[in-house]
Amino acid sequence: MPKFHYIALDQNGQETAGDLDAASEADAINQLRQSGLYPTSVAAEGQGQAAAIKKRAKTTTKGKAKVVKVGANAKVKSKSLMIFTRQLATLIDSGLPLLRGLTVLGRQEPNLVMKGTINTLADNVQTGSTFSESLQQYPRIFNKLYINMVKAGELGGVLELVLNRLAEYQEKAQKLKNKIVAAMVYPIIVMCIAAAIMVFLMMVIVPRFETIFEDMLGSKDKLPELTKWVIGFSRNMFEYKWYLLGGLVGSILGWRALAATKGGRRWIDRNKLKLPLFGDVQRKTAISRFTRTLGTLVTSGVPILQALNITRDTAGNTIVSDAITKVHDAVKEGESMVAPLESSGVFPPMVISMVDVGEETGQLPEMLLKIADVYEDEVDNSVSALTSMLEPLMIVVLALVVGVIVMALFLPLIDVIKNLSGGAGG
Repeated sequence: MPKFHYIALDQNGQETAGDLDAASEADAINQLRQSGLYPTSVAAEGQGQAAAIKKRAKTTTKGKAKVVKVGANAKVKSKSLMIFTRQLATLIDSGLPLLRGLTVLGRQEPNLVMKGTINTLADNVQTGSTFSESLQQYPRIFNKLYINMVKAGELGGVLELVLNRLAEYQEKAQKLKNKIVAAMVYPIIVMCIAAAIMVFLMMVIVPRFETIFEDMLGSKDKLPELTKWVIGFSRNMFEYKWYLLGGLVGSILGWRALAATKGGRRWIDRNKLKLPLFGDVQRKTAISRFTRTLGTLVTSGVPILQALNITRDTAGNTIVSDAITKVHDAVKEGESMVAPLESSGVFPPMVISMVDVGEETGQLPEMLLKIADVYEDEVDNSVSALTSMLEPLMIVVLALVVGVIVMALFLPLIDVIKNLSGGAGG
């Protein structure tokens, strides 16, 4: 899609410069107007006028420039969307009309992409479009779950309640994600440090000691076996360093290629659930996400079959997605959710039993949300236990690696000192 450069005025009369992707110049102008901007110059990349606009944009950015990315491909961070949802829910809950709430949030939004998006939503609502219809213009910001929940809230006349549930869902999902990321950061950092130390010792320190040992002992045969092994390993690393680097890059690219295929993705996701230590966290996270998403959708008035389709798309694991597909087919035929959940092998007996009770009592949404609460606590506990277990384990591994190398380097020195002492005594 062609790129267009533009200069426009915002609602306050301030000059704004930037670029966007559009099918044509008319489409670019339409996107700018939908974002609350009034274009004064628009030109496609490569045209003579585009160079003048870019030059003018550079001059503008020295002053009060604001670069706004607009269009259907616009994207914002999940945190910005979470804050917007919570603020909009609070305003509507306080009795403010939707249009007024969007206008207020558009004025105070610091993120320029989100600001342009909110202003476009306000313009669409003002011209008669529903809020859910307006959200569909930005599929990379508002996913199917968001749009369908808003649509259900509009149909049921409980938009403020749905927005509050959406905000709560986003906050809990973000909190869960932060916990898992925080748990993974420490072992990754320690592994990177251990790898960097080993490479430094093997590529820099060991070769220097090898030269020293040759000068002192004259023959490598007099070196201890451990020292010979470490020196040989160091020499191989140095000689084949480009092959090793190529192998590492090839492994990463191969892994990505495998993950891009349907069968490869399924194999990876299946083994993720079987990993020692980490597999349990992966499983509990998948269960929590599935139950929280489905429970929130059904509670908000989204039909169960549609809710299962949305949940399948947001599961994050193909094995769990396959299980949800089977659940969808069973529910479509008027059967219970229990059998397909049990046959998947992903969900533990407690979850299956609680779903069974929820179906029998007609309180499935509430039961799903309770399961989500339980498993979010379980993930929290598992992450804490995993972190406390990995810390000493990684330290011991790092100490062993460095210790073996240091020992291999000092053993010949100890022999030399003993020989010198024996010679002096004689």
